[in-house]
Amino acid sequence: MIIKWHGHSCFEVTAEGCTVLFDPYADGSVPGLGPLRLAGDALFCSHGHRDHNGAETVSLSGRPLSLGVETIHTFHDDKGGTLRGENTIHILHGEGLRLAHMGDIGCPLTAEQLKKLKNVDALLIPVGGYYTIGAAQAAEMAAQIAPRVLIPMHYRLGDMGYDVIGTLDDFTALAPVTPVTYYPGNTMDLTPETPAQTAVLTYAHE
Repeated sequence: MIIKWHGHSCFEVTAEGCTVLFDPYADGSVPGLGPLRLAGDALFCSHGHRDHNGAETVSLSGRPLSLGVETIHTFHDDKGGTLRGENTIHILHGEGLRLAHMGDIGCPLTAEQLKKLKNVDALLIPVGGYYTIGAAQAAEMAAQIAPRVLIPMHYRLGDMGYDVIGTLDDFTALAPVTPVTYYPGNTMDLTPETPAQTAVLTYAHE
């Protein structure tokens, strides 16, 4: 399973000959990030905000998806969605692996939701706060889920990201999965043998 980060909360995951896109941002919606022009077999957006629902930036093949997808209904805030609406977690199954993209989750998980997410192979989780859970909440949630590989997203780094959200360092100082591994590029290959780690991928505009 190849995981590629396109900045913010946008990921491209390739497995079993299929490419899935998660949460592409619309042009100009995220400070410091260049425009996206992506292609794949399926697109999943956690909610309708423009920094996660830039569907016009993605070209779809129309081919059937051979990967399994499970969804979990959550909220974008801790007030039952009254502040920012709903959020959908997507769990991707393929190559004998499970990957969960948490979208812009802003609320605690229920016991039943935690059960569905427990021990995923890779957890893509927002860590910046303000619009989502923050560093401490993300670390606590990740510890509850206990993924093998933890990948932070939706944070500020240099001139990348919203100025009201927290930094990557705010989270890595608390990350419950160690070691913290910094990748020189924006791609990692997830296999059943990939060791436990917090994987920090490097944004690279293409």
